Amino acid sequence: MTHPADDGRGFAVTALNRVRRYGQRGHYDRATVFGILDQGLVAHVGFVHHGRPIVIPMAYGHDGDRLFLHGARTSRIGVVTAGEPVSVGVTLVDGIVVARSLFDSSMNYRAVVIHGHVAVVGDGPDHLHALRCIVEHHTPGRWEELPPPTEQQLKATAVLAVTIESASAKVRTGCAADQDGADAAGVWSGVVPVTVALGTPVTDAHVSGIVPVPASVQRLASGRGTDSRREEPGDSS
Repeated sequence: MTHPADDGRGFAVTALNRVRRYGQRGHYDRATVFGILDQGLVAHVGFVHHGRPIVIPMAYGHDGDRLFLHGARTSRIGVVTAGEPVSVGVTLVDGIVVARSLFDSSMNYRAVVIHGHVAVVGDGPDHLHALRCIVEHHTPGRWEELPPPTEQQLKATAVLAVTIESASAKVRTGCAADQDGADAAGVWSGVVPVTVALGTPVTDAHVSGIVPVPASVQRLASGRGTDSRREEPGDSS
């Protein structure tokens, strides 16, 4: 994926994307928003279908201010109307905050909420570019290792682009808040870090034993765990 230069513009803070609860945790700069998107693997996409709200977890990719989604043309996401508003959320959980009171128990997280409108990506170079962004997001380098998709596969796949018109990130770090009214004596409080790590690749039984694990998968397994953020005691901003 590519990112526009971080020139300090950020996303305008409006009634749509303003972080209301604990506003000091809100971030509107592209570096923070795109950094979370780059590390996430699943986006929860919300839209209205036949008058009902629907949320679908989906793989994604992005190229700057365009977020790409794909699915079967016959699926719900495949029949979303061009110009329809959508909201997309991506969350990384970094720790479970164990407080001295139930009220102050929490989680440490990095989350992004995106608002935009759908455009259907037509056939041609833009279609291939969007699919490449999605593939390269979860397995960098894999696109070049495989033959291009067939015409039949492309016809069966709907690709949507969501222009990121508005976005905000919300980040929580550190231990529990003030824990007002909690009796500190003899009650433990702290953070249990949550990390996501990729394991050793397991070769499909249908693959010949002489076929090596490709470079993209080796790099993925050795290098793409979710980074462990060091928890700063007392930081509950």
